[in-house]
Amino acid sequence: MSFERELLKRANNQCELCGQTENLSSYEVPSSPKLGLEAHILACNTCISQFDDADARDANHWRCLNDSMWSTEPAVQVMAWRMLQRLKAEGWPQDLLDMMYMEEEVKEWAKAAGDAKDKSNAIVHRDSHGAILEAGDNVVLIKDLKVKGTSMVAKQGTAVRRISLDHENEKYIEGKVDGQHIVIITDYVKKI
Repeated sequence: MSFERELLKRANNQCELCGQTENLSSYEVPSSPKLGLEAHILACNTCISQFDDADARDANHWRCLNDSMWSTEPAVQVMAWRMLQRLKAEGWPQDLLDMMYMEEEVKEWAKAAGDAKDKSNAIVHRDSHGAILEAGDNVVLIKDLKVKGTSMVAKQGTAVRRISLDHENEKYIEGKVDGQHIVIITDYVKKI
């Protein structure tokens, strides 16, 4: 039996989170300690599109987790737990999290994505227009910048690809300009 057929059979031809029967596809749960079928869930496009996009997330859609969090499949439990963590600010997900039971190794897998970490004191990097910067983003310089310790000047309009963030200072990011790794102050960049 093929991987897809096994997954469809296990999921009873419906999204393992919300129960929808259309637009289904396999989704590999990130940070899985296992491979193959045990690392995947069958999910609808609506669920998949809301996993990582907080702006597209509809909290009422996720009330379905009240049922799916009791699944016997570890991958389904992990995604249910992660989505409840991501929706905690709504209030009702905390009640479900308090009731939810998971084996210790499954809970470790669920926590591997970092959803349970307290982000209230987390450093947030913002560009000159207030847009949130994340590791791997691309930015453009909005001003000519003299690079300390060199005669190099990073010109306005230069694209800096795949930036990394300074985890101790919200004003500093790092990236390569003309092949040289430099530290850039976020006030002088715009996210692209």
